[in-house]
Amino acid sequence: MRFKSQIRNVTTFAKFCASLASLGQIAWLRLSDDNVQFTIIPEKGSQVWSQLSPDIVFESILIQSNEPGNVINLEVPIAALHRALRSAIGATSAQLRLTKKDNVPILSLTIVTNTFISGNSVSALGTTASTITDEYGTFELPPDESFDFDLGGGPPRERETTITQDVPVKVLAKHTVDGLHEPRCREPDVHIILPNLLQVKSISERFTRLSLSSKTTSSTNVVPKLELSANMHGSFKISIKTDALSISSAWTGLINPELDPSHVSQGSQGIRDHPSTRMRMLGGENGNAEEGWAKVRIDGKDWSKVLSVGRLGGRVIACFIDETALILYVYLQNEDDSEESCLTYYINSYSL
Repeated sequence: MRFKSQIRNVTTFAKFCASLASLGQIAWLRLSDDNVQFTIIPEKGSQVWSQLSPDIVFESILIQSNEPGNVINLEVPIAALHRALRSAIGATSAQLRLTKKDNVPILSLTIVTNTFISGNSVSALGTTASTITDEYGTFELPPDESFDFDLGGGPPRERETTITQDVPVKVLAKHTVDGLHEPRCREPDVHIILPNLLQVKSISERFTRLSLSSKTTSSTNVVPKLELSANMHGSFKISIKTDALSISSAWTGLINPELDPSHVSQGSQGIRDHPSTRMRMLGGENGNAEEGWAKVRIDGKDWSKVLSVGRLGGRVIACFIDETALILYVYLQNEDDSEESCLTYYINSYSL
């Protein structure tokens, strides 16, 4: 089998892997002619199933295997891949390929950097790492690879540096992944486009801190969960309730996207019978009726990790299955404005 690629956007790829690494240590990477899939299935917490168009991260890609569609399945330590990609940020070029070293399969990242230096200079290795702190947390950059002392004289010249980062992986046989599939869920009761994830993350983390502080004064050992709710009239709410407090924050005027009859069983009739149509009616004329809201209760810390996907931009559609689960669809626009790539997050609801 063969896999070789030229990475188009290292920063986007690194941020994508960072969002996955916050949810689990091991990712299932499925390469094929059609797409690139990363899946995280932790023992506890949210699952993520992502399907990326190769064009969103790769300039060129070659995949060959004996399986139909040239499918290659790998088990990848996603944090290690993220660290390798960090070191390629700002590079002239970066290639990722599947190879072997000492009979161990590895993903080898070859990084080429070009710098201009004066004719008379002395180079030394750098040791200081830097970080970028954005709205979603801290995103680490690698240590400076070198710095130059200019001794003067001589015309400037270009220096090319090649660095290789190896990430050990495991090749998975087809029968080991055949039984893996996305969770099977019924049709959602409410679907809504979420507001800016930075706002959602900020409020969610503040509420989580309040719930943790309330635990110290509460007679129960159960940490309160965040309650997320939405209706089919453009409203979304985050709330927390404890023995000591009850607080909520709400957004209105959001969009409930229309369902496409071609994507719904039984077409137009299926839309008329869809749970979201019923919830729209239950919400009443102005949507204030309690019966028209779908609710889930989730772990605040896990929710904050999921929201780190906001680094990638894109629109996020939340699908609420009342008292059961929350499904997030994160759509990323491809470079050539073709069909969007999609990340799908599955979050189970806690019972009361």
